[in-house]
Amino acid sequence: MQYDLVEAERIGAAIGAALAAGDVVLLSGDLGAGKTTLARAMLKARGLVGEAPSPTFAIVQPYAPPEVDLAVAHVDLYRIEDEDELIELGLDDYLYDGALLIEWPERLGGDVWPGALRLRISGEGDARVLTADVPAAWGARWPFR
Repeated sequence: MQYDLVEAERIGAAIGAALAAGDVVLLSGDLGAGKTTLARAMLKARGLVGEAPSPTFAIVQPYAPPEVDLAVAHVDLYRIEDEDELIELGLDDYLYDGALLIEWPERLGGDVWPGALRLRISGEGDARVLTADVPAAWGARWPFR
């Protein structure tokens, strides 16, 4: 799907509105591709008011009701060096009643979340291309057909 930075919020909002407890959304792309922009739009769709800080330094930025209507952890794995560090974060605990938005999943190697929605962002300037690998669990929830 081709889009520009103006449309990024609409796309992120549509995906965010479809999020359910147990979902994992993996956001891949180069630095500055728009991963955080899409994640912020997803959080806004879940009711977040105000700015969502980038989790680059915190690694995990959790959001919980009443701040949002579905618990969501926004995660940036850019600084994670190995899978042991990932285990220490306890990300699977968020999936009981919430969802994960994970930037830089390729830092892990392997397929840690095989049923995840995988979004790859590419492009230059204001033009972007979103490639989605939509798992069966998203089925009818995927907002773009």
